[in-house]
Amino acid sequence: MFSKHAKLIFTLSLIAGTTLFCSQNMEAKLPARPGLFAVIDTTQGALAIELFPDAAPKTVQNFIDLAKKGFYKGIVFHRVIPDFMAQTGDPTGSGSGGPGYQFEDEISAKALGLDKTKVKEAPEYGRQAQQLAIKNLRISSQAELNQRRAQMEAEMRKIGEMSVEEVLTQSGYSFQNSLPSKQPVKGALAMANAGPNTNGSQFFINQVDTPHLAGLHTVFGQLEATDAAILDKIIAAGNGNTKIKDIHIFDKRK
Repeated sequence: MFSKHAKLIFTLSLIAGTTLFCSQNMEAKLPARPGLFAVIDTTQGALAIELFPDAAPKTVQNFIDLAKKGFYKGIVFHRVIPDFMAQTGDPTGSGSGGPGYQFEDEISAKALGLDKTKVKEAPEYGRQAQQLAIKNLRISSQAELNQRRAQMEAEMRKIGEMSVEEVLTQSGYSFQNSLPSKQPVKGALAMANAGPNTNGSQFFINQVDTPHLAGLHTVFGQLEATDAAILDKIIAAGNGNTKIKDIHIFDKRK
């Protein structure tokens, strides 16, 4: 018969051994190249992701800190959209929850080419351009918008000659143009937000390229192409049907 003390030691040893085995199993999914990586272990399988601390230092550190303290354990992918992305990181599962704080975007308009792209050449920013035109003309209702249609069209032509960076800046976004920001391509890991500088814990992973999100969301990692099928399974499962079991961080930069 084991004493209570011996049983406790034995139990703790089993837990430690299981944790070590799990960590080693997750590390085996990583590519051979050096880098800072995260493995998001879900009920559909594990997703290996390279993190970009140079492109988004505060965002990456926030993600690591939350992961290490177990914040993401048990959280579901509450919003998945086929041919778009899978979103998670909300402890309430409602889409409106977070860690209790917000922090700024880490986006370089210059690195993304938004400083040289005119709005008229980028129709994906039409909504922001229209909102800016309404703001500039101080239009306060749909009826007024209808009455001032000619002025609105003239203002839109004027805004069309502006760069995307200028329009987004005047719309409340701020940019850190010294950062080597990444494009929101297929597999990109990016922060979900409710507008400029409202980052917290929610993030999404792209199933496809999303050029219309460039400049609007901080990209801070990239899914390994070998795990694209796992992301597909998460999205196919539907809203709320995939849960994060844990997130493991591996620093292989040394």
